Amino acid sequence: MGRENVNAYRNLSIVFVVVIVFLISFSLRVACAEDADGSNSYNNPAAQQILSELVFNRISNFTSIFKGDISKSFGFCITDVDADWDGAFNFSKKTGFITSCAKKTKGDITQRLCTAAEIKYYFNGFFTSTTSTKKTNNYLKPNKNCNLSSWVSGCEPGWACSAGSQKVDLKSSKDMPVRTTNCAACCEGFFCPNGITCMIPCPLGAYCPLAKLNKNTGFCDPYRYQLPPGKPNHTCGGADVWADILSSSEVFCSAGSYCPSTVEKLPCSKGHYCRTGSTSEQQCFRMATCEPKSANQNISAYGVMLFAGLSFLLVIIYNCSDQVLATREKRLAKSREKAVQSVRETAQAREKWKSAKDIAKKHAIGLQTQLSRTFSRRKSLRQQEIKVLGQAKSGSSGAFPSMPLSASGSPQELPAASKGKTKEKSDLSKMMNEIEQDPDSHEGFNLEIGDKNIRKQAPKGKQLHTQSQMFRYAYGQIEKEKALQEQNKNLTFSGVISMASDTDIRKRPTIEVAFKDLTLTLKGKNKHLLRCVTGKILPGRLSAVMGPSGAGKTTFLSALAGKATGCTMGGMILVNGKIESIHSYKKIIGFVPQDDIVHGNLTVEENLWFSARCRLSANLPKAEKVLVVERVIESLGLQAVRDSLVGTVEKRGISGGQRKRVNVGLEMVMEPSLLILDEPTSGLDSSSSLLLLRALRREALEGVNICMVVHQPSYSLFRMFDDLILLAKGGLTVYHGSVKKVEEYFASLGITVPERVNPPDYFIDILEGIIKPSTSTGVNVKQLPVRWMLHNGYPVPMDMLQSADGMAAATGENSNHGANVSSDEYDSQSFAGEFWQDVKFNAKLQRDNIQHNFLKSNDLSNRNTPGAFQQYKNFLGRVGKQRLREARPQAVDFLILLLAGICLGTLAKVSDETFGSLGYTYTVIAVSLLCKIAALRTFGLDKLHYWRESASGMSSLAYFLSKDTIDHFNTIIKPLVYLSMFYFFNNPRSSVTDNYLILVCLVYCVTGIAYALAIFLEPGPAQLWSVLLPVVLTLIATHNSNNKVVDVLANLCYTKWALEAFVIANAKRYSGVWLVTRCGSLMKSGYDLNHWYGCLACLIFTGMLSRGVAFFCMVTFQKK
Repeated sequence: MGRENVNAYRNLSIVFVVVIVFLISFSLRVACAEDADGSNSYNNPAAQQILSELVFNRISNFTSIFKGDISKSFGFCITDVDADWDGAFNFSKKTGFITSCAKKTKGDITQRLCTAAEIKYYFNGFFTSTTSTKKTNNYLKPNKNCNLSSWVSGCEPGWACSAGSQKVDLKSSKDMPVRTTNCAACCEGFFCPNGITCMIPCPLGAYCPLAKLNKNTGFCDPYRYQLPPGKPNHTCGGADVWADILSSSEVFCSAGSYCPSTVEKLPCSKGHYCRTGSTSEQQCFRMATCEPKSANQNISAYGVMLFAGLSFLLVIIYNCSDQVLATREKRLAKSREKAVQSVRETAQAREKWKSAKDIAKKHAIGLQTQLSRTFSRRKSLRQQEIKVLGQAKSGSSGAFPSMPLSASGSPQELPAASKGKTKEKSDLSKMMNEIEQDPDSHEGFNLEIGDKNIRKQAPKGKQLHTQSQMFRYAYGQIEKEKALQEQNKNLTFSGVISMASDTDIRKRPTIEVAFKDLTLTLKGKNKHLLRCVTGKILPGRLSAVMGPSGAGKTTFLSALAGKATGCTMGGMILVNGKIESIHSYKKIIGFVPQDDIVHGNLTVEENLWFSARCRLSANLPKAEKVLVVERVIESLGLQAVRDSLVGTVEKRGISGGQRKRVNVGLEMVMEPSLLILDEPTSGLDSSSSLLLLRALRREALEGVNICMVVHQPSYSLFRMFDDLILLAKGGLTVYHGSVKKVEEYFASLGITVPERVNPPDYFIDILEGIIKPSTSTGVNVKQLPVRWMLHNGYPVPMDMLQSADGMAAATGENSNHGANVSSDEYDSQSFAGEFWQDVKFNAKLQRDNIQHNFLKSNDLSNRNTPGAFQQYKNFLGRVGKQRLREARPQAVDFLILLLAGICLGTLAKVSDETFGSLGYTYTVIAVSLLCKIAALRTFGLDKLHYWRESASGMSSLAYFLSKDTIDHFNTIIKPLVYLSMFYFFNNPRSSVTDNYLILVCLVYCVTGIAYALAIFLEPGPAQLWSVLLPVVLTLIATHNSNNKVVDVLANLCYTKWALEAFVIANAKRYSGVWLVTRCGSLMKSGYDLNHWYGCLACLIFTGMLSRGVAFFCMVTFQKK
């Protein structure tokens, strides 16, 4: 049995049930009438009114009897039995056709109405004919009344006969009564099928007049049957069939007219419109154009108004956003001014605190002296000690330290610093300048700068911006002064001692990284990237990594930072003397990549300020964060471009050198303890490089461990480094030590730098093979790594010793990066074994990545950065600002969606025959495709930025949710933009609210799918999949085959849920004569009126699930 046959059977069965109810109630009406007067009273108007009231009272009572069966069998297309019954067979307002039929049949109407058995036979026969011919016709199988031996006139279409004097039980569904007498044309308002001899009432919305013979065509207009041949007395009767609109469109009240009853048809007046199957005319909207006999109203003007309103609203939001951003910039400027003013006031408050601490110190010593006089026997000696201590005046440095006693009990001699008036003044800014001018100086910071002449010595103006230690010190004194005021209320001996011993300066935690026999081997190619690298980088020192191209400099930094993937690592890396994961310190480690990964649609200050807010300690006051950013901006020389956009490839911004410095500043503002930079001076001129190196040297003087790759530095830059790591090709160490001793070391090997030649350039030329060492030295390039290892007593591999002796060469002459590993065991390994080793390695690598991304590692950084919620707010502000500055792509998206709505609203009309299935199919495809492509930009363009920020410890969840939250604006606005054209050009029967809700859920769903595609795939394949998915899934969802596999796949397609929701929202607006068409169409498509909310829930669930998949891919499949 085919799917179409089952559909036809179930569609027609609806009419069977409905007509049974009508006929039963109708028979009761006639019976009651006959019992009332016992005679034919069909000509009495009063009796007709009473009979009409009795009929429809019975109809309303009998619907409750069949409600359960109808709901069970036809619940997919009939949700409210009472409402659908009233919409199809409530003739209480127009009963004239019943009266006319009673008059015409002279009271024989009950003998002409179909019984339950005849209706069942009719629909079974209709189903059989549909099965055999695959199309609808009006012929039934032979029966008791209509067969080859007995074919009365009532068997013809549009005619019916009477059952005569026999008793007819309309409720009987088994026995078909004999109807062969008094055959006549079917009454108006009824239809008489071909092959049976009874009448069935037409539903509301139908027009069933008596047919008239068209002599030109021979058909009985407006129906499709002809008069039987050989019967000259036979005339055209009434309607002959009621089915779906495709099979019986002539029964439906035509568009542009309305039918108050099944026998009355009126044209629509001006200002009104009448759809097909209407029972009344609908008032047009005020601005709609409705001519007489209009089938629909033109409400495109409302769509234009809606789009204009949306455009105006978006323009206001865009303009107001500029004002909001300007206001925020003013507030930030004021916060910077307040921070500078606070530092100046703090400098004065610090001196007050200094004096108060001296007084507290003296009081504490006096209290100790009094106690000593009471409990000590050496009273005279104590008094002498107090006299000595009393020589230190308030405000002098002699009052600071506690006075130690000698072994004999006599006081030790005071240092020279006890002479307060002769103490040399210390100026922090002067010291900074001296260090910058003389990098070889061994002087460090003297943070105890607070003497009583601080007002004269304190730097002013912009000098304050370059002294982060002073800022931190000054802000710390404010808090201590507050604490002092509280403690002075109840000053005790222990309180005085604790105040006197407080530390003044908050220091950064230090990180020392040591590495021993560090070896990296490239998987698959079997080459060494690094080999036997041993040494350490120390806090407070600026280390340079140099070497020729292919020496593994970037690989070395990646290994230190824990970013070397796809390699087998040997040796060990120690952090602060312990075997710890470097990722445990990622909150205080800064890594500057070689590429300038900076947000181009943000200003310089916005980039730095965001990094500071997310990566500095959450307990750090906002004013101090501002000062940190200001210090970095000034130290990097970015004051002139602080409010300029960084720029992108398409849109010009700051220069390349300034962009490089911003790239470094992103890591400097988080005050790292370990700062690793990959070629930060590449592309910079000498002055910019010098400015950058000075800024990095300031960081090193604060205890930061800095290691950077540098290419061919000038001599002045080279002398600013503390240590040098010189690598040869193959990742072999040639030198690792102080910059001051590198020339001395190479001179000991017989390699002397000529005059007026830059030492690093000369060394790199030797390692590159451009310059050959003198033969008198007896040293070649391959022996330099071995000489270094022997010089430091490191173990030397056998193949390197052989290379040093000239017996073999492990490092290939033609290798650009890496040396071949000579391993017979590896060479003898089969392809399958090598493949299996690669699979195991990749699986282990993915496991480590997942464990690192999902499992919380042991945090040893001792820095409490902002939580996920605070970072979410920071990300939200940044993403919102970026979207406001990308107004042009957003406007293009809206314009394309608007054009799609105009095209589909004009060309793909929502037809009544399919309840708009075709037009809504195009809608699902167009909206899915356009919204997916637009949503690819959300994550597809920021992968590098995310990888950098997540590696620094920022919250991946906050990053993902912030972007998704901002995209909710498009989820809300884009359906309005599309509907402003599609809906108001089409004007379907479903409400605009239903269409909007469906589109919102659809856009939310496809946006999540686009996230997963953008994150998992490259931009090209992601765009291709975004185009193919809506088309392919829609084809699967609308298939008409009986393949069970395809049916299961269709139920998993989001396009099926969206299309079903659209069709359901439209189909539930059709009633009356549309009942059979509605049930047939829903059955054919497999839709259910009760699934509307379920379809929306499935779309939302798919959107949430796809977002979960996208987030998993984002944190798992990162850059390799």
